[in-house]
Amino acid sequence: MGRSQETFGKREREAKRAKKKKEKDLKKQEAKGNKRTLDSPDMIAYVDEFGRIVDTPPDPTEREEINLEDIQISVPKDEDMEPVDKTRRGVVTMFNSDKGFGFIRDTDTRDSIFAHVTNMKEEVSEGDKVEFEVEMSHKGPSAIKVVIVK
Repeated sequence: MGRSQETFGKREREAKRAKKKKEKDLKKQEAKGNKRTLDSPDMIAYVDEFGRIVDTPPDPTEREEINLEDIQISVPKDEDMEPVDKTRRGVVTMFNSDKGFGFIRDTDTRDSIFAHVTNMKEEVSEGDKVEFEVEMSHKGPSAIKVVIVK
């Protein structure tokens, strides 16, 4: 008579798989019986006055009435805003006339701002006091409309 082709390890693995499948089926049956819906009371959440999610409803006595006319949903008009002076003052710290670029040190913020010869209205050199506007380029702030201040 021949020996069985099933080894001990093979039988153990099959038994474990069968046990896991049985446990999974039991959990599935249990979940069907305890099915929760969105209408059930344990699925309701509230937001308190601080924006936190809580499970207790708010106290109706602490409710605050808001007048609809007081709510403003818009951007402030330009007339309401103060006019902003875009021109800045600074000193040319480095300028390479061969390559056509340099840097201006802003006197207020002490930032170093890139300046290119195409954005200059006059020829500048190192140490010149200048007035300029700042524009954001793809590499960072860049000085435009650069004029020497006398």
